Amino acid sequence: MPDESSPRWSDLERPPLDGGALEAALVRDSALWRALEVVAEAGSTNADLIAAAGRDAPEGAVLLAEHQVAGRGRLDRVWTSPPRAGLTVSVLLRPDVPAARKGWLPLLTGVALAEAVGESTGVLASVKWPNDLLARDGLKLAGILAESSGSAVVVGTGLNVSTTAAELPDTGTSLSVVTGGTVDRAPVLLAFLRALERRYLRWVEHVGDPVSSGLATDYLRWSSTVGTTVEVHLPDGSLLHGVAEAVDWDGRLVVRTPAGTVELASGDVRHVRKG
Repeated sequence: MPDESSPRWSDLERPPLDGGALEAALVRDSALWRALEVVAEAGSTNADLIAAAGRDAPEGAVLLAEHQVAGRGRLDRVWTSPPRAGLTVSVLLRPDVPAARKGWLPLLTGVALAEAVGESTGVLASVKWPNDLLARDGLKLAGILAESSGSAVVVGTGLNVSTTAAELPDTGTSLSVVTGGTVDRAPVLLAFLRALERRYLRWVEHVGDPVSSGLATDYLRWSSTVGTTVEVHLPDGSLLHGVAEAVDWDGRLVVRTPAGTVELASGDVRHVRKG
């Protein structure tokens, strides 16, 4: 009988990613992606690619960690996931667009991720401004963090794939929890990176214009925030209540409040459910 204590058998539920095969499949026909590396462990894939950007690394690098031990979310929150339970991936981009338009990058990434998840797993997700992917029940499937360094922007994504309910916070869920079955990470990853490439290249071709590139229309189609009553915790500690009416040309959330309309570049949004 096989020794089920060996790594080969212990990986059956959460097998490692084959970096070489993934790179060959991704890079072969890509106009954007130059290299894909899978590492067993990293402090932060975003931090590692920001360091690479500082050494003038070209656009198109993809870095995945099977286990990230010092991951960060927005507002410097700690983000953790069990080894091989999710997709922890960062990409290095150098968009030649006006600085103000770069606020659309995490939104663009969210749309690409929602498309890819639906295409590869059948899970219908939505994007919550500015950086979360939600399941239909409103629980969080993924978070996105974009960080700038000179001309470079590193966009990191953490997607819960096989994480169990016991391993998740009360506000989180995973693709396996939603589908009730096993989800292969490799097709999800490739679908995501290909969708991100298509959308990114079109957005850059239109110099970051969200309207002429079609991004604004598609974002509204996937958004669960626009049109919703929201409560927003602002960086200065204050709280804002209102109705999210739109996302402007710079990716800011437009909220109508009793005191007037406010454009938000950042903030923690909570969807307020009626009833």
